[in-house]
Amino acid sequence: MTIKASKRAQGIEYAIRDVLLPARQLEKKGITILKLNIGDPNAYDFDTPQHIKDALYTAANEQHNGYAPSEGVLELRRAIIERERTRNNMSYEPDDICVTTGVTEGLQMLLNASLEPKDELLIPGPTYPQYNVITKFADAKPVAYHCIETENWQPDIDDIQNKITEHTKGVVLINPNNPTGALYSRKVIKEILDIAGEHTLMVISDEIYDDLTFDGKQYATASLTNDVPVITFNGFSKVYVMPGWRIGYTMFKHTGELDEIQDTFLRIARSRLCANSVCQQACIQALRGPQNHIEQMNEKLRKRRDFSYKRLNEIEGISTAKPDGAFYIFPKIEAMGKGPWKNDKEFVLDLLQEAHVLTVNGSGFCETYGKDHFRAVILPPMETLEKAFDAMEVFMKKSLNH
Repeated sequence: MTIKASKRAQGIEYAIRDVLLPARQLEKKGITILKLNIGDPNAYDFDTPQHIKDALYTAANEQHNGYAPSEGVLELRRAIIERERTRNNMSYEPDDICVTTGVTEGLQMLLNASLEPKDELLIPGPTYPQYNVITKFADAKPVAYHCIETENWQPDIDDIQNKITEHTKGVVLINPNNPTGALYSRKVIKEILDIAGEHTLMVISDEIYDDLTFDGKQYATASLTNDVPVITFNGFSKVYVMPGWRIGYTMFKHTGELDEIQDTFLRIARSRLCANSVCQQACIQALRGPQNHIEQMNEKLRKRRDFSYKRLNEIEGISTAKPDGAFYIFPKIEAMGKGPWKNDKEFVLDLLQEAHVLTVNGSGFCETYGKDHFRAVILPPMETLEKAFDAMEVFMKKSLNH
């Protein structure tokens, strides 16, 4: 007799990694896959800055190998406070910050600390999948709000307002956005904060890509309000090119409204012991050491963004908005209904099988506002992007003229 898995776990899907399974089957046959699927700069031609790697080695040799404090190494939290003061003109205390095993753990801890069954969380559509997964796992309901593709995926303020109910607990912003690459305007952020203040909602702001921008400035959500409670997620995976080190942090800004949630969050933090101790020591040097790799990274990404935007819009049956931050692009499959595919997942799997180009189906980021799209990364070197888009163009011509 089969011992059954829990019902709440059986529905878990994660499109970004789920598409790897059929890709691996092709690789076993010796087929080279052009991978545009995963937001890992280290999988391409980016590397962790040398001074950060050196700091990790030093930390291990200087015996920082035991458990760290559950809320994070104090010196790292002070370095984060320095960054917030200089970058965002924000003032935090060490007790307002908790270091986590990546942003994902912080998100798990926060939603478990704050959501009850039947609570609703307003989440951008499309969104990073974990917001849907973890909300559902807490027996709460993720509610997607519309982001406007023709306005470079800016949040639809009217739709947010219209979707608030008596069960709404909070609203999520991801800025710059995964999967669309949208960079939210100051006006839009302020309008979302005004709505949250009017309805006594917490605002969850995911800012993991904050310094990866091409055509504008990223505004920290918490810096634009004095009276709306904001929980900010950030970390070192993307800007500091160290995703496998798994160090993120959560910052609480409020005037008492989140005391109970923050206390519960920290109790969960204590129960899971701590984030990686030696990596935390290296992150201090990441924040206090040279920052010139950020400008160099953005320059490479900007060129790859410009090429990807131009090239994708040249392909018959594909169109795309222009991303302004992060390292994603979220094209629309204009040919859906004209080709042999019933949905975007079929499109992505067909593209993989026929053209050996791996992307992620848009419905994996939102069944409503992500469908008939796919997500690609702009991280690969230009040569890889060129090969992938050439293969995609041949695939589209063949599919539409079949």
